[in-house]
Amino acid sequence: MADLNWQKSSFSGGPESNCLYLATAPDGTIRLRESDEPHVLLGTEPKALAALLGHVKASLTPTR
Repeated sequence: MADLNWQKSSFSGGPESNCLYLATAPDGTIRLRESDEPHVLLGTEPKALAALLGHVKASLTPTR
């Protein structure tokens, strides 16, 4: 696979220094890796990742 332009998530780097990195592959899919296991890659479609993040964000929003 071609070299990817990895970007660190803005939510990474807490006290434990756990970091999540994302990159767009040449085929348009999204690749994710974690700083502790950089050789392990997860792949997903942009719409699927957006749906997951939307669901997580909605679950963290307090209900009234």
